[in-house]
Amino acid sequence: MGRRTRHYSRSVDGIILLDKPTGITSNAALQKVKRIFFAKKAGHTGALDPLATGMLPICFGEATKFSQFLLYSDKRYRVVAKLGERTNTSDSDGEVVKTRDVHVNLEQLEASISTFLGDTMQLPSMFSALKYQGRPLYEYMREGIEVPRVARKISVYEITLLRFDAGEVEMEVHSSRGTYIRTIVDDLGEILGCGAHVIALRRIGVSNYSSEDMVTLEQLESLLVEAREANIRSHELLDPLLLPLDSAVRDLVEVNLSDLVACSVRHGQAVHAPNIPYEGLVRMTVGGERTFIGVGVINTDGMVEPCRLVNLRQ
Repeated sequence: MGRRTRHYSRSVDGIILLDKPTGITSNAALQKVKRIFFAKKAGHTGALDPLATGMLPICFGEATKFSQFLLYSDKRYRVVAKLGERTNTSDSDGEVVKTRDVHVNLEQLEASISTFLGDTMQLPSMFSALKYQGRPLYEYMREGIEVPRVARKISVYEITLLRFDAGEVEMEVHSSRGTYIRTIVDDLGEILGCGAHVIALRRIGVSNYSSEDMVTLEQLESLLVEAREANIRSHELLDPLLLPLDSAVRDLVEVNLSDLVACSVRHGQAVHAPNIPYEGLVRMTVGGERTFIGVGVINTDGMVEPCRLVNLRQ
């Protein structure tokens, strides 16, 4: 029996904004990108359905410590819904369970869409990845088992009608974390009395990341080929695409520390610092170069207490 070949992997720190293609899971996309970068450690920040495309931030190495800030951030989507058909998954991957005639005018549609603005309670789909007793809901659904679900508070900050023709509705939605666009479309169809389901869904924004910074799998794979043909290491072409660690937390207030104070922080100690806010999480930097060292929280004594620290590689 031959010896197993050990695959080369390296320490990579940073964030890549993948433009996920349709037809694959977020985890499958993550594994492809991880292999392209030969990264030891990687994780994504909030799954997209196989049907969906668009922004999937993938964190490498030390950036995984701050992935929760992207997971909990606002999102923006473009969605196309087909009126007249309701499916069991609320999207075109499911089976049509009811067909109805469409008698909807523009005024009715705009009025119905506006009802989703603001804070509402949303019941997660049985085809979601939320877990019940340690298992994703979609596993129960595939077995024909309905389990209790708890409605969750969501916020829709903006919902804009972009197109309405030929029984299709296209919208842009800016919402809080945990919002299921499929469920909004399904609920919209029921309000209109004709049913609806998602036929296209694209995430165009996560936090304040720009869609212009997204890269496709094809672009990444082409850089591998280019590096091979130029006889250079692939990371020379790939790593410039990485966004910095602190891009995941750039919305947090910055607290700039001196080298001496930062040394205490790195040892887990709470410290006094100038110009700190009264409460909340802060982004900690050091010196004039403003080197990012992690996230802290202002404790009850008004001191900066470290929460998640960057392991500075030598």
